[in-house]
Amino acid sequence: MSQKHRIIIDTDPGVDDAVAILLAAWHPDVELVGLTTVFGNLAVEQGTLNAGYLTSLMPAPVPVAQGAATPLVITPHAFPDFVHGKFGFGDLHTEAPAGFAPVKDSAAQFIVDQIMAAPGEITLVPVAPLTNIAMALRLCPEITKHVKNVVIMGGSVHRGGNVSPVAEANIWNDPHAAQMVFAADWPITMVGLDVTHHTIMPESRMAALREVSPKVGGFLAEITRFYANFYRNTAGFDGFSVHDPATVVQVLRPDLFTTRKGQIDVVLDGPAIGQTVFAVDGVGYAEPGFGLRRNVDVCLQVNGDGVLDFIETTLRRAP
Repeated sequence: MSQKHRIIIDTDPGVDDAVAILLAAWHPDVELVGLTTVFGNLAVEQGTLNAGYLTSLMPAPVPVAQGAATPLVITPHAFPDFVHGKFGFGDLHTEAPAGFAPVKDSAAQFIVDQIMAAPGEITLVPVAPLTNIAMALRLCPEITKHVKNVVIMGGSVHRGGNVSPVAEANIWNDPHAAQMVFAADWPITMVGLDVTHHTIMPESRMAALREVSPKVGGFLAEITRFYANFYRNTAGFDGFSVHDPATVVQVLRPDLFTTRKGQIDVVLDGPAIGQTVFAVDGVGYAEPGFGLRRNVDVCLQVNGDGVLDFIETTLRRAP
C-alpha cells in the first residue's frame, strides 16, 4: 500500500477550493489522484475549466472528471458570485491550459473506478455539494467497503449556518445527496463550520506568500482578496475562513482537530433544510431513529493557528 495519502478532491472550484487543491498538490505526503467537479459555487462547466487551470499550477497535472450540474431532488439555488466571483476566482479570469479536457467518464464513475482499483487506499475529500458522492454510491454501493475514509467539508453542529440560521452551504445545496452519504456504512469525518470558522487566514499572510511563491502564491493572494472582502463585509473577519483547506489539513494532521463520534442526519425540507443533526454516540434519545449509526467523526475543536501554519508552510514549497 502506498505510504502517501491518496486523495480525490470533489470540488466546485471557487476560491477556498483552489487553496485546498494546491495545498494537496504541493504537499509531499499527498498523491492527488484526481479532481471531480460539481455545481455549487458556480456552474459545473466553469468549475471544470477552473479545475483545468489549477492543474497547470501543480507539480504534474492530474485527471479532472466532470460531474453533476444539479442537485438530486431540489431546485438548484443561485450561484453565490458575490462570494467567489462570476467565474469562481474572485475578480480574476483564468483559462484552462491548451488541450485540456476532462476525462470521458463521469465524476461518479471516476470515483468508483479509483476506489475499486485500490481498495483501502483512496480518501475522498468532498469540499462541495455531495451530489457526485451520492451518485457514486448509487453506481456501486460496494465502494463503502473499499474506501479508506471520506473527509467532508460541510455541516455545522453548534456554530449555526452560513446560508440559513442552521444550514451550511454545501449540505444545503443538495441535502438529499448529503443524507445518502452520511447514512452510508463507511467512515466519515465531518469538517464543518464548528472548526472552519475558527481558521481565519489574514490577508497579510497571503500577501507574504506571494513574495516566496510568485506563481502559485501570487495567484492565491490575488483571488483571496475578493473572498476576504466578502468576509470582512458580512462576518467582520480580518481575513477569510479556510473551509476547504482545513479539510485537507484534517487528512494530513488529524491531531490538530478534536472530534466526537456519532450519527449525522440532514433535514430535507422546511425552513431548516440542510441542517445537520448530530446524535452523539452513547447518548440515548426518546425519538426513534437516533443511535443507529456511529460512522461520523465530527470535528468540534481545532488548533486554528496550527492549521494556518501548516497551510502556509506547505504552499511555500510551490514556485
